[in-house]
Amino acid sequence: MILRQVSFSVEDGRFLAILGNNGVGKSTMLKCLNRILTPAGGEIQVDGDDLSRLSGRERAQRIAFVAQSVPSIQMTVHDIVMLGRRPYMKWSFTEKDHVIVHEAMDRLGVSHLRGRFLDQLSGGERQKVMLARALAQQPKILLLDEPTSSLDIQNQYQVLQIVRDICHEKGITAMVVIHDLNLALRFCDQFLMLRQGEVYRWGGREILDRQALKEVYRVDAEIALVNGYRMVVVD
Repeated sequence: MILRQVSFSVEDGRFLAILGNNGVGKSTMLKCLNRILTPAGGEIQVDGDDLSRLSGRERAQRIAFVAQSVPSIQMTVHDIVMLGRRPYMKWSFTEKDHVIVHEAMDRLGVSHLRGRFLDQLSGGERQKVMLARALAQQPKILLLDEPTSSLDIQNQYQVLQIVRDICHEKGITAMVVIHDLNLALRFCDQFLMLRQGEVYRWGGREILDRQALKEVYRVDAEIALVNGYRMVVVD
C-alpha cells in the first residue's frame, strides 16, 4: 500500500495505536519511521531532529523496532537482549550495559530464560525477549508491529501493560500496529486510523465511533462501556 500525505504528531510518554484494515499500510509506516524503507518525500522528526539526517547509530539511540515475526536463532536470551546496547558500545560492554540488560529482562519476566537459546523458546517467549532487547536500547520511540499476535490472552495483557507503564514512567513514546481494537482501547492513549493509504482520523478515544468503524472496518458496531472499559460491540 502506498502511503500518501500521512501527517501526525505524538507527545512524549504516549502509547499510540495504529489501526486499519489489512494492507492499508500500517506496517509500511513503521518501516518508514525506522528507515527500513525510505519514503519518497516528507520528513520524520524526533525532538526536532530530521531522522534522514542522522547516522544509523544515532537513529538506533532514538528508535527501537520490534517486528511481528521473530527469528528462531541459536543465541542465548542474554546475548539477544545485550544486542540492544550496541548503539552505545565503544570498545566493549560496560557494567552499566549489563545492569540495563538485566533490568529489561526482569521487566519482561524473562530473566529465568537468560541462558536458554532463542530457538528453544515458544513464540510468545521469543516475542517478550525481543521486546526486552528493544527496552535495553533505551529509545525515545518504541515501534511495535503486532507484538501480541503470538501471545495468549494473559501475556497480551501483561506485555501491553508493561509498555504502557514504561511510556508513562520514562516518557517513551510507543507506537503499536494492532488489530484487536479492544486491546487498543484498554491500553493505548492515542489512536491513528489509516484508510486507503491516508490518515482517516487521529486523536484520543473519541475518534473511535460508529462512523469510523463503518468507514474503516466496514462493520456495524458501536463503542460501549463494559465494566468501565470501552469495548467494540458488533451489531
